[in-house]
Amino acid sequence: MNRTDRLLAVVLELQGQSWTTAAALAAQFGISERTVYRDVLALNEAGVPVLSVPGRGYSLMPGYFLPPLHLSVPEAVMLLLGAEAVSAAFDAEYRDAAQSALKKLTAALPDGRREEVAGLRDRLRVVPPDEGADADTVRLLRGAVLGERVVSFTYHKPGGAGEARRVFPLSLVYLYGAWLLGTFDPARGDRRTFRLSRIEGLTVEATTFDRDPTWRTGPEPDREGRQVTVRLHFPPGLERALRERPSFFQQAVTPTPGGLEVTLRVRGAADVLPWVLSWGAAVRVLEPGELREAVREQARGMLAGS
Repeated sequence: MNRTDRLLAVVLELQGQSWTTAAALAAQFGISERTVYRDVLALNEAGVPVLSVPGRGYSLMPGYFLPPLHLSVPEAVMLLLGAEAVSAAFDAEYRDAAQSALKKLTAALPDGRREEVAGLRDRLRVVPPDEGADADTVRLLRGAVLGERVVSFTYHKPGGAGEARRVFPLSLVYLYGAWLLGTFDPARGDRRTFRLSRIEGLTVEATTFDRDPTWRTGPEPDREGRQVTVRLHFPPGLERALRERPSFFQQAVTPTPGGLEVTLRVRGAADVLPWVLSWGAAVRVLEPGELREAVREQARGMLAGS
C-alpha cells in the first residue's frame, strides 16, 4: 500500500470508530508508530481535523466526513449486488433500506459509469436464499439478536421429541442452505446452535441479557459438546457432489487411494444420521460403531416395510 492509499485508509479507520491508538493503527497497517505520527501530521496539514488526546489516542473531529468517493465499476457492481441480495433476503425494514441505498448509489454514479454498471448488473446476479417458512422466524430473531432479548421455543431434533429451550440469541447465519441461530444457553452454561427449520413456537421475551464478550459466534466444536468424531468413506467421483451439499458438522475432506474420507465432529449419531442416509450405498461408515449400527437399524426398518 502506497502512502496516499494508506492516508485515506487511516481516515476511514478513524471515521469508523470513536478513538484509536497509534499502536492499534501501526498494527492495522503494518507500520511503525513513528510512521503513524508522521501520517497524522500529514493529515492535519492537509486539512483533516485529527484530534490527539494523551491516553486516548486519535479521533476525527465530530461532524467531519470524507467527500463522496469515486467508485470504480467493479466496486459499484459489488455494492449494488450486495444491496440486491439483502433486499430480497430480509424483511420489509431492511428491504426498504436496501432499495433506498440502491437508488442513492445509482444516482451518484456518473452517466457513463452508470451505463457500464447497469450492463454488468444485467449479466451478474446474486440469488439470495429462499427463506420459505422460516421468513417470520428470521424477522423475529433478527430483532431479538440486535435487541439482546431472550427467546424461548420448542426445538425438534431429528427423530426426537420436542424440547423446551430458553436461550440468549447471539447471531443469525445462513450456512449450507439453512438458517442457523447461534446462542448462549444459560441452562447448559455454554453455546448452542439451532436450525431455524426445527424451531417451533418461538417467543421473543421482554427480558434482555448482557452479552458477554467471551461468547464467540464462530464455530467451536469443542465448546459445543461435539466430542464424537465421525469418519466416512466415499468412492472416487463424488468430490463435486460433496462440495455441493456438505454437512454442517464437516471438518475435513481428505483424498485417499480408494476415494475420499470425510471427517465430522458431532454430539451423537443422530446429528448426522439423516445426512449419511441421504448418500445411500455411496457412503461407508468407518467410525463410530454407534453410527454404523444406527444406519443398519434404519436399513432394516426400510426393508421390513417393503
